[in-house]
This record gives sequence, structure tokens and C-alpha cells, in this order.
Amino acid sequence: MYPLGARYDGAGVNFALFSEAAEKVELCLFDADDRETRIEMTEQNSYVWHNYLPGIQPGQRYGYRVYGPYVPSNGHRCNPSKLLLDPYARAIQGHVDGDESLYSYYFSDPDNEGNINTLDSAPHTMKSVVVNPFFDWGNDKHPNIPYHDSVIYEAHVRGMTNLRKDVPAEIRGTYAGLAYPTVVSYLKDLGITALELMPIHQFVNDSFLTEKGLSNYWGYNTIGFFAPHNTYSSSGECGEQVNEFKSMVKAYHEAGIEVILDVVYNHTAEGNHRGPTLSFRGIDNRNYYRLVGGDFAHYFDTTGTGNSLLMRSPHALQLITDSLRYWVTEMHVDGFRFDLAATLARQFQEVDKLSAFFDIVEQDPVLSHIKLIAEPWDLGSGGYQVGGFPSSWSEWNGRYRDCVRDFWRSQPSTLPEFASRLMGSSDLYQANGRRPVASVNFITAHDGFTLNDLVTYNDKHNDANGEGNRDGESHNRSWNCGIEGPTEIEDVNCLRHRQRRNFIATLLVSQGIPMICGGDEVGRTQQGNNNAYCQDNEISWTDWELDQERRDLLEFTQKFIHLRLTHPVLHRRRFFTGRAAGDTSDRIPQAEWFDHTGEIMDREDWANTHALSVMVYLNGKDIPETDWYGSPMTDNNFLLIFNAHYEPIVFKLPEEKYGSTWTLVADTFNPKGPELTYEAGFVITAQPRSFLLLMSAKRSRRIMD
Repeated sequence: MYPLGARYDGAGVNFALFSEAAEKVELCLFDADDRETRIEMTEQNSYVWHNYLPGIQPGQRYGYRVYGPYVPSNGHRCNPSKLLLDPYARAIQGHVDGDESLYSYYFSDPDNEGNINTLDSAPHTMKSVVVNPFFDWGNDKHPNIPYHDSVIYEAHVRGMTNLRKDVPAEIRGTYAGLAYPTVVSYLKDLGITALELMPIHQFVNDSFLTEKGLSNYWGYNTIGFFAPHNTYSSSGECGEQVNEFKSMVKAYHEAGIEVILDVVYNHTAEGNHRGPTLSFRGIDNRNYYRLVGGDFAHYFDTTGTGNSLLMRSPHALQLITDSLRYWVTEMHVDGFRFDLAATLARQFQEVDKLSAFFDIVEQDPVLSHIKLIAEPWDLGSGGYQVGGFPSSWSEWNGRYRDCVRDFWRSQPSTLPEFASRLMGSSDLYQANGRRPVASVNFITAHDGFTLNDLVTYNDKHNDANGEGNRDGESHNRSWNCGIEGPTEIEDVNCLRHRQRRNFIATLLVSQGIPMICGGDEVGRTQQGNNNAYCQDNEISWTDWELDQERRDLLEFTQKFIHLRLTHPVLHRRRFFTGRAAGDTSDRIPQAEWFDHTGEIMDREDWANTHALSVMVYLNGKDIPETDWYGSPMTDNNFLLIFNAHYEPIVFKLPEEKYGSTWTLVADTFNPKGPELTYEAGFVITAQPRSFLLLMSAKRSRRIMD
């Protein structure tokens, strides 16, 4: 009866389905002409219904019909007229079309529990597919990039390659397109270490979007937790998508790049009590979904999508952990980013980092050794949990995003928090023993403005979504640099280009794990749309026809990624220790903070509401870490000069004990300028709203890091 799902062994297939609610289960097989053959599942142990059928081959399409109670007020929604997807299906063929037969009520009488919809949904829904598990992985292995050496690139399978002319037209927007050699080489040359893919689990297009001629582009509407989304396959959808995905992973591993999946285990595409019956709802509604106490006809929703999975159910937990292990062991992915992860911690109603899900992951011999990244919030009460996840997890740091945006748009009283975010957010993570890599730092992500739009628009422009511009976040902490939208005014465009460089440079010299939103490195725009979830078109796709300004931004981003990865002091494993309050000794700490006069900052400096500039010294010769050989690490010393003021500021470099000679290696005001050399105590001008990076002239020895 185990494992669950459809397993091909070379001679036949074992089918196994969990349902405690079922009184009878039929396995439905479909031939090439969509003729259905029903086979009653005769074996049943511990609520697992199972049959072994010899002779069944990969590519066989199938589904289930579950007979049992249909009493929504008691939480039961079995309806054998609905063909149901196997929750463990490794591949899924077809799509839903919105037909009334997909629902267990009639549109004309939705509240009549006794009037069950008996229309057959089979012609209008997706079908599960038996897959061949065998694949030639060759010598493939996980790159196992250390957390502190990671640079993540968030991308969309379609959006990454749909407009790339170097990719053959027939594979653009697919797994094969993403694995095309020029695409892999582009990301390798950029310097990123991990490709984080927006949802590729099989998802459903919302009917309200298809009615408007739109689609669920982002894919946060999962129905198949084991199946690669079939639309992203160039080779077919009857199992071919599995091998195409595996080939993509193999190509990135050969380049030394990890593949991380953005996964949505907090809810499913079946929605609320008015949603369609596609799988879980008709199989065992009470075991898979969190229902409202005392009102089992409705769903407890902390995701904004209509339902939430029941995280105290052993069967829901088994589904999630089996899915995670499958993607690691059989699909060879390297980690996961969990959408609305606070919902996964709601064993009951409150968010609890000691919940069963986290306990299982922590003890699992497979899952405890991969990258685990939380989006540490959901829409429920107490759902904002930045800093509150277990020690083995990293988190999207929304406070980093907000603070860095505020600093570079010159908001008052931001400098103290900016300093903390720059140094890894120890205020959020250090108290419970976590390290800088707990923080995944980002300026932009798929949800919100792109980097280009962050400095081009004050307001969202989401009219293309068909919701009257009411959707999307209204408080973006963006600044249009004086003009809303594109302009020909040279001064405004120069400031926007500089602001983009400021954000990229800040991100890549911050302690923690940097994440770049795909296309930001080439100035991708969504035309001011900050909620492009339904725009599967040029609004969301990356345009690869680069003018000189966009090529310059790409070159600048590459430079900073490689600077970061070359110098361990820019991506430390432990938090810096600075000068203790009142310490006036000559000891040079791991980090020192100076004002523009070259004096160590005091309380008054930090309390200055209008302080918008700072010079940071990073001590590369006092890294409390060792290299691969167990020897102490040393690096160059660095000076980071930030000026978010609208006027230039002259900085006096620190006295000689911090470094006798400094080389200017980057200036966001003059990114193509020469690498000038300065002596200790000399002055250097930080132009308005600019960042300067200076490096000491000597490095003790080569670092193997």
C-alpha cells in the first residue's frame, strides 16, 4: 500500500490513495480517445486504498472517484461524479476549463446542500499520469554551496526566456529554454550561485482571470505538489515534463549552480467552499483542510486564497514532507523557499515555531541538510514572524527591504536601523543563536515593483490587471526621482541610474544572503505594475534587447557579485563585533563607524534625525573564521561610504592605524571612473546620493573560501 501515488516498477503500476472518508474508491484509466475504464480499489489498509495492475506503462492517464458522505456542514464533500487528481501524481495532463461540472453545487442553487451537482467533471478537468522514474543522472550531485557564499537569483521559467532570441523559439519559456547553454552561461557569468524558481508545481488558472483573458502567471495556486507544471514543458505533458525538468536541474548543477524551488504548501487551488472539487476536497476534506470550528462547511483561511492546509493532520504533514523529499531525492533540487510560511507553523491557530512541521523537518535525514527559506508571514493574526523561525532556517527579511528603500529615499531617522540591516540584522537573529545567513536580503522580489520601477514610480499602475488599480500594495517606499514614469530629462535619468546602482551595491555588501530579482540587473520594467501576478506577457517577461545603460548596469552587478564572493569579509559567517560603548582604546574592532570628519560616531551622531551618511570600516584581518584547511582567514580591509543626502559630502579617511593606503574600487556616481588611490587622512568626496567602496592595498595571503 506504500508508497502513495502511482509507482511503476517495470512490470506494472501500484496505485495507492489515502482516504479516511471514503466508503469506496474507483481507479479510472483513460485511453488515447479519453474513454474511461473504472476499476474498484479492492485492497484497503489503514485508510490507504491500493491495487497493483500488471502491464500498465508510463504515460497512462488516470484519476479517482471517491464514494462517501457529502455533508458539507460536517466537513465531508465526497462526490463520485468528480474525477479527482491523485495528490501524489508525478505528472498531470491537461487543464481545468471552469465548467459547472467541476463544482459540487449548481451555480443556480449554491447554498442547497441537498442538491448535489452530479455532472461528470472528467471531460473538463486534469488527469494524473504514470511516469517512468528512471533517468540517467550521470555524475550529477548537489553543488552544496555554503549559505554564506550564496547569491540567489529569483526567476520565472517563462519570463526568463520568452524574449531571449538566442534561445530557439520552440523552447522559449520552458524548462528546456531555461537549460539552454547561453542562458546557463549568462547566469554563471553573472556570478549567482543559486537559481530560485517561482512556483513550478502544477497549478490552476483562476476562472475569474481566464474570464478576463488573463492567467495566473506567478503560479501560487498549486494543485499538484509532486508534478512539474505541464505548460512549462516543450516536450509533452504525459510525463515528458518530468525528464525535461530533471535535465534542467542537471544542466545547472554542471555549472555549479543550485536550484531552489518556491513552494506553496499553505493552501491549494480548490479555494473556499465555493471552489471546484479537483482533488483533496473530494478525497478527504476534513483530513487535508483546516475548517472553521463549529462550522465545518467553511474553511479557516490565513492565506487570502480561500483555504489552508491542516498542519496538525498527520496525513497533510505526510503529503508535504513526502513531496519535499521527492523533489530532493528524485528531482535533485537543492532547497526550498516556502510561500506564506507562517501558515505552516499554525498547528492550531497561533504561529508556533515548535509546531509539528518544523519538528519533522528538523529531524528528517534528507530535509535537515538542504536550504530552507521562509517567507516569514501570512495574512492571519500574528502572522508577521520575521526573526521567529527555527535556527536552521533562513528568512526573507522584509525589514531589510523596507529600511534600505527608506534610507536611499532620504527618510529621516533611518541610519541606526540601516546600520543593523547592513551588518546582518543581528537585532532580529542573534538572540536565539542564529547567524547572518538567517537573513535573506532583498530590495525587490516578484511581488512589488522591479528595481527599475522602484526609482521610476511613486504610485502603482496596475490597470492592466482589470481591478481598477485597487490591487497591489499602495505604500511601496518608492521614489520616482521627481517625475512619474519614463522621461527624457537627463538629470532625472542619471539619478535613477545611480539609485539602481546604490541599491545593488548596498545589497551585495550587506551581511546575510543577497537575493536579486530576475531582470533587475538589466533594468527590467513592469511599466509601474507592482502586482503583475496575472500578466503572462511583455509586462512581466524580461526584455533582453539591452541598450548601453542596461548593459552598464549588468556589468556593474557582475562586478559587485564577484567582489562579494572574492572577499570573505563581505559575506562573513558570524556577526561583526564593534566597539563597545565608552571604549576609547587603540584596539581596532572588527567594524568601526565614522562620521564624515573621520571621527568615531557617538550617541549624538546616531541620534541625529537627519543623519543620512556614514563611513563603515570592515576589518579583514580579524575574521573569526577559518578556511578549508583550518587556518585563520585574512582579507583586505574595506571602507564603505554611504551618502543618501541630496548634496555632496566630503569624508576624511580614517587615521593610518586603520590602513595606510586605500584604493577606490567602486563609485556609484562615476561607475566607470579610475581606481584612484588615497592615503590615510586624505579627503574624498561622496557625490549626492552615492556609494563609495574602498579597499586596502594589501592582502596577507590568498583565501580559499
